[in-house]
This record gives sequence, C-alpha cells and structure tokens, in this order.
Amino acid sequence: MSPNAGLLLIALVAVLGLILLIARFKLNAFIALMLASLFVGVCSGMKLADVPKSFLEGVGKVLGDIAVVIGLGTILGKMLAESGGAEVVANRLVRALGKERLDWAMMFVAFIVGIPVFFAVGLVLLVPIVFTLVRETRTPLLRVAIPLVAGLSVVHGLVPPHPGPIAAMGIFNEQAGKADMGKTILYSLLIGLPTAIVAGPLFGRFISRKVEVGLRDAAEPVARAARGNAPSFALTVFTILLPVLLMLLATVADLTLPKEQALRQGVDLIGHPAVAMLGAVLFSFYSFGFARGFSRDAMAKFANDCLAPVASMLLVVGAGGGFSRVLNQGNVGKAIAELAGGAHLSPLLLGWLVAALIRVATGSATVAITMAAGILAPVVAGTPGVHLELLILAMGAGSTILSHVNDGGFWFVKVYFDLTVPQTLKTWTVMETIISVVALVLVLVLDWVI
Repeated sequence: MSPNAGLLLIALVAVLGLILLIARFKLNAFIALMLASLFVGVCSGMKLADVPKSFLEGVGKVLGDIAVVIGLGTILGKMLAESGGAEVVANRLVRALGKERLDWAMMFVAFIVGIPVFFAVGLVLLVPIVFTLVRETRTPLLRVAIPLVAGLSVVHGLVPPHPGPIAAMGIFNEQAGKADMGKTILYSLLIGLPTAIVAGPLFGRFISRKVEVGLRDAAEPVARAARGNAPSFALTVFTILLPVLLMLLATVADLTLPKEQALRQGVDLIGHPAVAMLGAVLFSFYSFGFARGFSRDAMAKFANDCLAPVASMLLVVGAGGGFSRVLNQGNVGKAIAELAGGAHLSPLLLGWLVAALIRVATGSATVAITMAAGILAPVVAGTPGVHLELLILAMGAGSTILSHVNDGGFWFVKVYFDLTVPQTLKTWTVMETIISVVALVLVLVLDWVI
C-alpha cells in the first residue's frame, strides 16, 4: 500500500469512527473530535509529543478567530430579545405586507433577526409571534412556520458571524489564504435571500396544503413584561445590522483606497469582525438597554446568562479546528488534496459534497462545515482561482442538507410546532434539503458570473 493510500485509509477510519461515536453512541462531539485527532496523529507517523500540541494549536487558532465574535454576537442577540426589538420588527413588517403575505413577513423577520442570534435563540424568540398571528388570522401554521425556520436556517448556515462560516474562514485564513469577511457577507446575502424565498414562502405555501398541522391548545403566546418604551423599528434594524455595515464598509475601503492611507487603516480597524461586533454590542447597551430603562446590573446579568450556553458549542468548533490541524500536520491533507486533484472535481462541488456527507452522518452543521474546511484547505491551497468566499458558502450549503433524527434542530422544530416525526421529515427535512441545493446552484452561478 502506498503512503498516500495509507494516509487516506487512516483519514477514512477516523471520519467513520467520528461519525459512529457521535451518531450511534451519542458521544459528545468535542470528545469524539479529540479521540479522532489523537488516532490520526498517532497512526500517521507524527511524533507522539507533537500530536496533542498540534491539536491544541488548531483549537487555539480557530477559537482565536471566532470566540470573540460569537460571544459578542450572543450578547447582542440577548439584548435584542430583552428589549422587545424583535417584536417591533415583526409587527412592522406584518403591517407593511398585510395578512395575505404573513409568510413573506415572517421570512424577512427571521432573516433580519437571525443575523446576530443562533437558530435556537431566534426560534424561541419568534415562535410566540407565529402562534399569535396564526390564531388571529387563521392562517395554516406551516404557511407561517416554514418561512420562519427557513430564514433562520439560511442565515445560520451561510451568513457570518454565525459559527460555521466563521470557523471555515478561520481555517482557510490559516492554511489556504485570506478569505475576505466583507465579501463573504455580501455573497451570503445575495445567495441567502433568494434561497430563503424558495425554501420559505414558496415551499411553505405548497407543503401547508399537503400536511395539515393544527395549532395545539397549549401554544399560547409567551407573555413578556410590559415595555412602554420598546425601541423603534429603525433603531432596532440599525443596531442589528451595524456590525454587518461596518464590515462591508471595510471591504469597500479595501477595494477603493490605497493600502497605506490612514483612512483605510482606520476603516479596517472598525470593520474588523471583532471590533465591529464590539461596537454593535456597546451601541446595543444604549439602544436596547439604557434607553429601554434597564440598569447596569440587569444588562450585566443578561450578558452572563447568555454566554454560558455558548461554551459547549465553542469547544466543538475548536475541536474541529484541532482535528483539521492534525490532519494537515500528519500529511493526510496532502494525500486528500492529491486524490481530489486527480478526480478533477470543482472545489466548490467537492466542498459541498464533503460537508453534506458529514452533516447527514453527524447531524451537526457546525461540525460539518468545520471538518469540510479542514479537508478542503490543502486542496484549495494548491488550486489557483478558487474564490474562498464562495467555497465557504458552498460548504455552508452542504452543511444544511437532509436534517433528520440525529440533528438537534430536527427535534427542536418538531417539539415547538407539535409535529409528528413523519410530518417533520416531510416539512423541515425537505426544507433543509431545498436550502442546500438552491444555495449550491446560486453559488455556482455567482462563481460563473465573477
């Protein structure tokens, strides 16, 4: 057996073992990734002392790129929830679009609200609004619910600063060249919005006629504390989009101003993802905090309460970065790169396929895109002309496909909308697959245009 074939066999056994540990034995993904990394390092011939060192270096590099951004984004989402800003956005869009277009309204609401918050947070935040609208207008539940989860899912899988795209960007920046944050955001919005339209309002109107789901009696709106001074619609949207605007501004400056110019350097500073998110959080302390009557103690409690649940997710993402580092240091990445080069498959298609396979097997979109980025990094490092930003989006598209019973999001949607398992497969699983395929097609089209 050739050395490359042996390395590929090691990688295959490691990935299959990882999938088995997570999907079959329900082992924590962080622990499973550590075990897979140690297996690859030892079996690939690395010095034993270098195996844990390499893993920890990979963890540190990835978390160094994303931990601050994710932590700040979580605080921003908590402030949005506590201030009542999400309800303000929802009510304004519903009034603007009318009852006949509630599905479009909820898709836009989810798309906007989903930018700074995780999928689960956005769902918990907006589900009471869905129940209220369905009860008052007698609209079929799925016609409103599917656009809601489609908007949240698209943003979570494709749009930075969500953990999957950010983790892939960190891995590529370390191993394959610089992926521009502003371009990634711009492309993700260009691809994400039409994808959400197809998987949300269009699919929702179709499937709501095929699968009938009633509103359960217990689905009462969650009562929030009365707030007489909720933020305005304009202020809420501005606060949510502030980090995105700052990062896009930095991209424009990089494209139009000389590198040595002081103005460009200043814009690059405030447009850095960590600084942009910090600025948005500080502004939210006023717009969603002091201006709403919250005390310093209350806002400190909000921040402390929301950061604790993020720890486990960050460990998984970091371990994915450690696994990819060990693959690279053990020369497994080079063997995979040679195999992929011989297959003459587009890196965009390869990235989508790898992420899709891992997603189906493990159920985790974040693990899928992180592992795919580690595998694809050496491939694209030796392949000229690859748009890293589009490759990140292709892997993000692959990481959303075919959510089923091994995915926590599957059960989250099932429980919240009181669906049966077959109903969830017909609705949520099909919707996730539509998102994956439509987003891939749009990525390939945009790659051709660029």
